[in-house]
Amino acid sequence: MTKKELRNIYKQKRLSLEHSNKLRLDDLMLIQFQQLNFQSIHSVMSYWPITNFNEPNTHIFTRYLKHMLPGLQIAYPVTNFNNHSMQAHLTHDDTVFINNQYGLTEPKTGVVIQPFDIDLVFVPLIAFDEKGYRVGYGKGFYDRFLINCHQETLAIGFSYFEAVDRIDDTNQFDVPLDYCITPDNIYEF
Repeated sequence: MTKKELRNIYKQKRLSLEHSNKLRLDDLMLIQFQQLNFQSIHSVMSYWPITNFNEPNTHIFTRYLKHMLPGLQIAYPVTNFNNHSMQAHLTHDDTVFINNQYGLTEPKTGVVIQPFDIDLVFVPLIAFDEKGYRVGYGKGFYDRFLINCHQETLAIGFSYFEAVDRIDDTNQFDVPLDYCITPDNIYEF
């Protein structure tokens, strides 16, 4: 199937999840996530989940890392819709987050950390395939960001649903994930 077809199907599947089931699935993904070794991680770029899109609760994964890795630098993206780019802004306990004009929650201020200084990136997705390619929201923000990260940077996605066999219309600009966490599996690519 194409990205557009998968986007339509999996957006609907995700929106149809009941709140109590979504909480259970988030907890199961956290258990899977905890199986990975993050000892060499010093910085992570997370993202604020979009509630209206029923995205997985990335806050629980970020909190887990913060607890396990004292001194971890945590950044969140700030997007520029004029050129479809984003920057990672370091955050702390007192960081103020605001909703931008597109409904994305971003830090109001923060020191920019360069992509090549980030060890782990949480990558939003709607669906993914068995080779680690993903269907995002169609603007390419994360693909553009990830190509500027160092080779050892880990890209991890979270999905309530298992991998599809293949996304038919991937291209040379698509950057695959290193891992995708589902409630039942850890996919390593």
